[in-house]
Amino acid sequence: MSVDYQDRKLKVFSLSSNQELAKEVADHIGVPLGKSSVTSFSDGEIQINIEESIRGCDVYIIQSTSAPVNQHLMELLIMIDALMRASAATINVVMPYYGYARQDRKARAREPITAKLVADIIQEAGADRVITLDLHAPQIQGFFNIPVDQLVGVPILGDYWSEKNLEDVVIVSPDHGGVSRARQLAERLKAPIAIIDKRRPRPNVSEVMNIVGKVDGKTAILIDDMIDTAGTISLAAQALMENGAKEVYACCTHPVLSGPAIERINNSPIKELVVTNSIVLPKEKQIDKVVVLSVAPLISEAIIRVHEELSVSVLFD
Repeated sequence: MSVDYQDRKLKVFSLSSNQELAKEVADHIGVPLGKSSVTSFSDGEIQINIEESIRGCDVYIIQSTSAPVNQHLMELLIMIDALMRASAATINVVMPYYGYARQDRKARAREPITAKLVADIIQEAGADRVITLDLHAPQIQGFFNIPVDQLVGVPILGDYWSEKNLEDVVIVSPDHGGVSRARQLAERLKAPIAIIDKRRPRPNVSEVMNIVGKVDGKTAILIDDMIDTAGTISLAAQALMENGAKEVYACCTHPVLSGPAIERINNSPIKELVVTNSIVLPKEKQIDKVVVLSVAPLISEAIIRVHEELSVSVLFD
């Protein structure tokens, strides 16, 4: 798209986590991507330079706090500080993927709640608003005392599955916590749902126990908000096949895909894994089974709606 958005007060900047997505978002809006640079001192300290005036502008910084999480989080905080000191009118943080979201409560004694800590430091740095996508726990919105717009990936994933015209579909949640997400996709595809009852003995290790719902003879689509080591999703796919599923597909919004994830997906019965570009997928993770959908149109529309003070909730449809 040509650079044609009329309000020069709207500026979009990218840090280093997801520059391709940021460029795509800026193109969709019709603005040039803001000029800035991220470099490091020899000891690893981050240095950020904003190379154009942003005085009185509404600035949107696109940065997923994906791996390396701490590096990307520090970049974001330093950028917010730089924008605040350069007299930006508003500082809007666009985090397609919100890192540290899995620690959202005290599940055991003496545990930190890092999702709240990250919310606190983003606010304290000077952010005025956060736009994010499919938080691991929706209550994280309440950890902020500034507006939070949480976008949803289900419409994007739902459109993809609708176009595939799969038959006898059942939407499967890999755990009890994801039932709401599975139901949203099921309503779009007019399909039933099933739930995998599992127990997790320790972090990143899961054990499938039981399947609630009918999967025999059906095409199963597993849906989750994120896939990290792919242990849960590959075990779930295996359990579905053992319980008579005809084929197994999977999808998620955030492809963390760390450690043995790609190998596990390759070796699993999953025919296709559909993800979004909320996190950059490096070349070594771009296997034939993985399909990447873009969230740029959704994020760019959200930015325009926030900037023009229009409703964002219409994007949930």
